[in-house]
Amino acid sequence: MILHAIGLMSGTSLDGLDICFARFEKKDFWNFDILRAETIPYPKNWEEKLRNSIHLSAEELLELHSEYGFYLGKSARNFIGKHQLENVDLIASHGHTVFHQPQKKFTLQIGDGRAIKIENKLPVIYDFRSQDVLMGGNGAPLVPIGDELLFSEYDACLNLGGFSNISLKINEKRIAFDIAPVNIVLNKLVEKFNKSFDENGDLARTGKIDEDLLFKLNSLKFYKQSQPKSLGIEWCNEFIFPEFENMDAIDLLATFTEHVAQQISSVINEYQLKNILFTGGGTYNSYLIQKIKEKTTAEIIIPEREIIDYKEALIFAFMGVLRLNNEINVLSSATGSSYDHSSGIIV
Repeated sequence: MILHAIGLMSGTSLDGLDICFARFEKKDFWNFDILRAETIPYPKNWEEKLRNSIHLSAEELLELHSEYGFYLGKSARNFIGKHQLENVDLIASHGHTVFHQPQKKFTLQIGDGRAIKIENKLPVIYDFRSQDVLMGGNGAPLVPIGDELLFSEYDACLNLGGFSNISLKINEKRIAFDIAPVNIVLNKLVEKFNKSFDENGDLARTGKIDEDLLFKLNSLKFYKQSQPKSLGIEWCNEFIFPEFENMDAIDLLATFTEHVAQQISSVINEYQLKNILFTGGGTYNSYLIQKIKEKTTAEIIIPEREIIDYKEALIFAFMGVLRLNNEINVLSSATGSSYDHSSGIIV
């Protein structure tokens, strides 16, 4: 069986829309090839709309849900035209997360899949998280199904995006969980320097670690909780950003980078991992990677840029393929839901 799919992914760090077109083939096991991939940076107005979406009224949010769906649809259509793709079997869209409160049985990723379908006249799969939340799961992380079927040669896969998350196999079961916020905090801090991110961690490198703040951050209850567990912007707004008032931004960058490195290395050491595949935008933060390497003996594998940048979009395309075939694409061992299931609305 061979299927060609497009995956659309918008992360919490708002650096743009990732689009990945890949070929998936199943014989004894699944293989993939990334054929085309690119990131479309959000225009300023869209970045602001998505950033402020958490503050909208219900009516405004419904309007944005439709509007963003058409934006995604047009972006996919332009991508297909630009690369002259003729054999696309489906589009799988993660959407953009506005609310994520699984303890209250809801999560919301805007970007109406029906609008994507209208723009492209292709099967569309979207809303991958809601079903899992209704089943008592965290609705996250979802990527472990791809780690299990496409990247099983590594002890663990660790993503450094808006949040850091890890997936690994213990006693023949794949577990996964969020570790700590990363770029969602670091990118916010560098706004004071008119930058969108701290390139190579160069700003953090010049700062001084505030030991009192570091202790407070490391003492947050989330880090003591057992998995499965997941994080959202609401958690950062409640527990992280209030601690930053009246502090030097450079020292905050240094302190938070150290905090992230400590939390990640602590997980690596706890599970005695030998080799870990690192992906996501935070992988380019060489200062953060250096800090993690200093605290663990595990081999940190940084793959080619294509995998670093597009692994999540690739896996959502793969989740769409699995959903279209009615195969399991969400692992309950990773999310905490009542059983493995096939999730996503098919249009």
